[in-house]
Amino acid sequence: MDTRSPRISTTVRNNLMRASIRVYFATARRIAPRAAVRRAAALFCTPHPGGNAPTPVAEGAQRFDIHACGHRLVGYQWGDPTTQPYVLFSHGWASSGARIAAWVPALRDAGLAVIAFDQIAHGASPGRRTTLPEFADVLVSVGKRFGPAHAVIGHSLGGAAAMLALSRGLQAGRAILVAPAADPVEAAHRFARAVGLGRALCERMMAGFHASLGITFDEQRAERAAPSIARPALIVHDVADPVVPWDEGERYARYWPRARLLSTQGLGHSRVLSDPGVINAGVRFLRGEAVGQRVVSTHELPMGVA
Repeated sequence: MDTRSPRISTTVRNNLMRASIRVYFATARRIAPRAAVRRAAALFCTPHPGGNAPTPVAEGAQRFDIHACGHRLVGYQWGDPTTQPYVLFSHGWASSGARIAAWVPALRDAGLAVIAFDQIAHGASPGRRTTLPEFADVLVSVGKRFGPAHAVIGHSLGGAAAMLALSRGLQAGRAILVAPAADPVEAAHRFARAVGLGRALCERMMAGFHASLGITFDEQRAERAAPSIARPALIVHDVADPVVPWDEGERYARYWPRARLLSTQGLGHSRVLSDPGVINAGVRFLRGEAVGQRVVSTHELPMGVA
């Protein structure tokens, strides 16, 4: 009988899987570089186990199906967006729409309906792979279904998707981005280092995505897309975020004309989304209050904070 805890067993399996992936790329990048690039691209846009596992319907939510960008997705609704202003939630990579649950009571008390959904290959929605541009296109499509939103809230990659969606026509009066990823180029390089792909083949992988998606990784960076967005935004980021560095959130606040930055301490990358203090600040921002600090694009101020 295996007496190891499930968590330890899972950790061992994950470590073995990562090791086997590195062994594969160490060999394939030398003798079969095209195959290595194809395999890397598939891994890069595949949520890790758990991201595509069905999640329980959050308390009080009405579940619905919605078709967006040729896919059937599972959605969650609190309140009535046809009679109330609503907030649209954009979850992160390997996550689900249920992650907005901690915000729902405060948003409902503020008179707002809430719409969330599981992205392609996430939560209860079918699929195997997806990308940031696809995340954004799905957001735009869902927004068209329900009409202009009072606000969009995005976490992690979902924050990046919200920015990209706003630049592509998503109608939302305000935006709250929590721990948003700002640099897909650096994310691709981090992935390449983790699997042992190598920089040259990483560049080829990104070029392949450009050919199939019609947008470069550089064009998805915060400094490229955010300057065209006129809506007010609140960027929330923990200074010690171990997944997406704080300076990526600061970058959003610098390049987004009407953005403010709220920095937290000790909340990391995941807990920051459900922290009561962050939720309270977010609701105050949605009411029109000034929350956080203004950030300017100058090298003369420490960290660009005014």
